[in-house]
Amino acid sequence: MSVDATDFKQAMRQCAGAVALVTVGAEHGKRTGLTVTSACSLSDSPPSLIVCVNRNASAHARIREEGAFAVNFLHEDHALLALTFSGQKGVNGDERFAFGQWTRGATGAPVLTDAVAAFDCVLAQEFETTTHSIFIGEVRGTSHSDGAAPLVYLRSSFHAPREIRDTVTVGDRDSRHLSWSDFS
Repeated sequence: MSVDATDFKQAMRQCAGAVALVTVGAEHGKRTGLTVTSACSLSDSPPSLIVCVNRNASAHARIREEGAFAVNFLHEDHALLALTFSGQKGVNGDERFAFGQWTRGATGAPVLTDAVAAFDCVLAQEFETTTHSIFIGEVRGTSHSDGAAPLVYLRSSFHAPREIRDTVTVGDRDSRHLSWSDFS
């Protein structure tokens, strides 16, 4: 049984995702990157993460060539930067780095200085699917900003999750006494 691609995309739009820029290229003129919501933690031993990149993206071949990349999670003021790296503003390759403040990570990959969190990675493994590659990066450097509100993508729009209040954490003593009926 096959699922219609349009139905699949519509269903996925209901799932909020953190917005990140995957960047690659140690040298000016050879840098590129793309906007993703497909980056997540894999393990803390060794510290590593996963990012899915379309094989048609300019960054795909560059990640293989460089053997390194950075994942830069964006904050609420970075919506225009997300659009720029998505290609929707007509800016390509190295020209995208004219926007934002950039530094070089330990691997040489471009790191956004005011990212909510940035992970500088070496390419550890790669798995191919029909249209994308799953890149596993071992983290060689991190930076983060505790006070920034992360940018999320939900229902075809960017949002800042300001609605999150009174969070319940696993270690919260009161949360252990809650039942599912408390949430409805």
